[in-house]
Amino acid sequence: MSSTHTRSAAAAASRRGELAAFLRLRRERITPADVGLPGGPRRRTPGLRREEVAQRAGVGVAWYTWLEQGRAINPSVQVLDAIARALLLGPAEREHLHRLAGVPGAAACTPARQPLPSEAQTILDALNPLPTGLVSAGYDVLAFNDAYAALDPRIVLLPPADRNVLWRLFTADEESQPLVDWEREVSFMVGQLRAEFGRRPHDPHWQAYIRKLSGASPLFAEMWARHEVTAPVTHRKRFRTADGREVTITATGFTTTAVPDAKMWIYTPADEEAVRVLGELLVRYREIGAAGLVAAGAGGAPES
Repeated sequence: MSSTHTRSAAAAASRRGELAAFLRLRRERITPADVGLPGGPRRRTPGLRREEVAQRAGVGVAWYTWLEQGRAINPSVQVLDAIARALLLGPAEREHLHRLAGVPGAAACTPARQPLPSEAQTILDALNPLPTGLVSAGYDVLAFNDAYAALDPRIVLLPPADRNVLWRLFTADEESQPLVDWEREVSFMVGQLRAEFGRRPHDPHWQAYIRKLSGASPLFAEMWARHEVTAPVTHRKRFRTADGREVTITATGFTTTAVPDAKMWIYTPADEEAVRVLGELLVRYREIGAAGLVAAGAGGAPES
């Protein structure tokens, strides 16, 4: 057997394993009452039984069981859609299901990261005073403007290769966490990461990244094991600034053809207070830099 064939078989097995875990966890989260079924006193299975999902989807129980066990079968788009309806999957989860099943037309792996075009920084700078960052699918911060650095100076003080939003959120000490609603926000981001991973489950770089995060943070490993899938949406979030104030912004993500594996996240102030705080932070950042903001927030002086 050739090495190419071996790698292909291993990738397919990995993808089927992801599909099996996803189906099982989605089945277990649905209560009988959610779909109009009686609970019954003897029900030991969390959520729905396999035969109940199969009946709702109009497929054979044995066939659905094989699918949930990760066996090498090839479901059609129509069958997958029926299973998605049976499991009450949302649009992002349905797309994820299609990718894991390897159906024709499902999103393929994105190419390796390309060098940033020169105009990317020009666009970011033009968006000041709105904090804006270019963030990869794996949450690497690729580029940012002054307002972004002023809002979260600690991340921009890291070496470029270490500027990863999720790594920081799961490994930094509590005092330096920038998010007020931490658990809600990181759950949302882990769900997006799971959806992105579904596009490239056999990519060794992504597998290593997930292993590294899981090893560094048991909480990340726990969230990752839930197989929750979310889609990026415009939403409000609250930041804690380096000097301890809270500011509410609306986060809006835009894709860019220049960097297809990334989104440009633009933070717009949610109220007049946020406008004022963001403006003050930007002025101070341009005066004393990121290290100065962090030191001033800690009650010290910036290092020379």
